Amino acid sequence: MNKGKIAYWISTGLLCLIYGLGAVTYIMQRTMVEDGFVQFGYPAYLVTVLIVAKIAAPLAILSRVSVQLSDLAYAGMLFHLLLALSAHLNVGDGGFVPAIVGLALLAISFLTQNQGRKVPSPNVPPAFANRQIA
Repeated sequence: MNKGKIAYWISTGLLCLIYGLGAVTYIMQRTMVEDGFVQFGYPAYLVTVLIVAKIAAPLAILSRVSVQLSDLAYAGMLFHLLLALSAHLNVGDGGFVPAIVGLALLAISFLTQNQGRKVPSPNVPPAFANRQIA
């Protein structure tokens, strides 16, 4: 197994674990999460949307039913993590660290996906598409 494939599966597994644990937290501690969202200035109904996204995006990436759907899930995760980073930095609560870790894992997973999967994504930049990690 080459290093690119290992990097892909480790980063993807950890990213999906973060999202899965986030979904479980949002479900198990929904009232607390909704109160936090309201304190951030966001509507509480976003918690429901994020529970669905935190479950659906990792499933789309792991199942890879469609490369286009998988890439759309990567894009959704990128926007979610950027918004989470911005919200936590704005509030100054220190909760931005998981967002930064998530962004790093997301970048590694996306850029190495063609090395870890049989069906390549046309959206991976050419510099990374067939590159072997030394």
